Amino acid sequence: MTVFVDMDEVIADTYGAHIKWYNKRHGGSLTREQCMGGEVWQQVPEHRESIWGHYFEPGFFRDLEPIAHSREVLRELVEKYQVYVASAAMQFPNSLIEKHQWLDEHFPFIHWRNRILLGDKHVLRGDVLIDDRSHNLETFQGRSILFTSPHNINTKGFERANNWSEVGDLLL
Repeated sequence: MTVFVDMDEVIADTYGAHIKWYNKRHGGSLTREQCMGGEVWQQVPEHRESIWGHYFEPGFFRDLEPIAHSREVLRELVEKYQVYVASAAMQFPNSLIEKHQWLDEHFPFIHWRNRILLGDKHVLRGDVLIDDRSHNLETFQGRSILFTSPHNINTKGFERANNWSEVGDLLL
């Protein structure tokens, strides 16, 4: 079985990083709970450009925190299936190298040959896609699992995993 796993908001906490960078730069006290049901910038629309700019800053993708228990469950999945990390990395110039370095540090057991850094996920063909963005799941022809993130808590119509323990329950 072939399993594709998204990076941002599935194994890497980009959402939390946006909040952290916003609070540091703007002296804010924004929390994840305040953002539930939307994007971070939607809570502070006057700072949308600043928040969007995080993606273009050196170090943003390199310094992300891993999502809780993603390493442990992914290690088990790798032993059982063909697992690929499939992440959009063409839109933001620094993300390509930083995502590769981040994976080397946090997920060294996922070989570089099993890393797909691409522009659009509609080209993926396999058995399972775990992603936080419904538009990526809509075009996938296999089993689609929506990984819960604050921005998608109101999204319906997909099998859902709220955390990596639930991913393990679904696939191990």
